[in-house]
Amino acid sequence: MIVCSCNVLSDDDVRATLAEKEKAPRTTGQVYHCLGCSAQCGRCARTIRRIMNEALVAAGAAEPQNSSEIS
Repeated sequence: MIVCSCNVLSDDDVRATLAEKEKAPRTTGQVYHCLGCSAQCGRCARTIRRIMNEALVAAGAAEPQNSSEIS
């Protein structure tokens, strides 16, 4: 599913950045950077954060982070 229309990023693209545990991005801004782009309109930031939180919970790592963080 496309989560960012501006950069044409899919949920699979986002999850792929989270696969490397040691180098996994901690913010949505870092996800964009890992994918070689930057936030344009910002509408996808909440969805990206949700995907990140789901990955954290699935890994049993930590509490989900605040969805308003875009840096």
